Amino acid sequence: MARIMFIFGTRPEAIKLAPLILAMRDDIRFDVSVCFTGQHRDLACAALQLFGIVADHALDLMVEGQPLDILFGRLLAETGAAIDRIAPDQVIVQGDTASALAGALAAHYRQLPVAHVEAGLRSGSLDHPWPEEAHRRMIATVAGLHFAPTRRAVQALLDENVPAARVHLTGNTVIDALEQMRDRLRGDPSLGARGRDLVAGAGDRPIVLTTCHRRETLGEPLAGITMALRAIAARGAAHILMPVHPAPEVRRIITDRLADAPGIRLVEPLDYASLLHVLDSARLVLTDSGGLQEEAPAMGVPVLILRETTERTEAIDAGAAELVGRAPERIIAAAMRHLGQPGGKRAPLYPFGTAGAARRISELLAAARTRSPEPAYADLPA
Repeated sequence: MARIMFIFGTRPEAIKLAPLILAMRDDIRFDVSVCFTGQHRDLACAALQLFGIVADHALDLMVEGQPLDILFGRLLAETGAAIDRIAPDQVIVQGDTASALAGALAAHYRQLPVAHVEAGLRSGSLDHPWPEEAHRRMIATVAGLHFAPTRRAVQALLDENVPAARVHLTGNTVIDALEQMRDRLRGDPSLGARGRDLVAGAGDRPIVLTTCHRRETLGEPLAGITMALRAIAARGAAHILMPVHPAPEVRRIITDRLADAPGIRLVEPLDYASLLHVLDSARLVLTDSGGLQEEAPAMGVPVLILRETTERTEAIDAGAAELVGRAPERIIAAAMRHLGQPGGKRAPLYPFGTAGAARRISELLAAARTRSPEPAYADLPA
């Protein structure tokens, strides 16, 4: 039985790793431990609770206002200490957070194999997203198994001279999480109650779900986005529903500029079930989030990406998303164009693969314990 240790700390990581953790905990080939760094303590804990996951090891490292280098040093030391206590055979990290990089490096320093879920995403710019683009490139240098969500991600890794035998096309586990939660929403009316209330509060106006939280968006770019949102709401074309990220600087700018804006409702962050209920009812998504760029297409909702670059260009190529940047006039024009089109749900699109990524990854991990698994590129769409 292989001792597997997951290391993560944010809500997106918790959501995307939940299907894999659950699948491997039900598999007699694995002994699974979960180390939660607390990078997004409240948001991530709520997501884990929703999936019925309790962390085996919870760290308490967050101090308001601490610089990234101080945070990273603490993450590296404490995840290393957790690895020493658990003594795993394999460490699994996901994505591009400071927790993921710290976990990967701590494992590497102990000569333990690292598996990287959602490997190979690249924007081509170290400044966008910052510092995540650098994080994921560094993780790629120490990972022994790279689970890439798309063919483009596979190619990015191969272009960086990652050996082909270590790269596997799996799809994205967020689709597993989304489908699992949608099944539960259909069967349990108590889930997502907050989301249902918010949808009902919009009346007959189309909902525009909006999120902004990225570091590179702070300052003048975020001020421009809020200006665009006020202009869209002022035209009466939509009900803008905006969960506000708890990061203090993000919260200050958004509440200062939008709290009194007619047609805009600011709310606390939504639990995952409520978020999916709102998303399912939305006409349009405006976001700088990576996760929503993946989830919205699968629910038939178009996305306007409030960034200058994206590492998820597959959604753009599929016609499910548009890169509009952060200039107010571009955001307003694109939003009004979409809102002016006839209503009705679009067909779901799956540019990041269909459900089944967690199963594929668990089988590849099991195979890696006994032999070197062959690259698997054939069973997913381009």
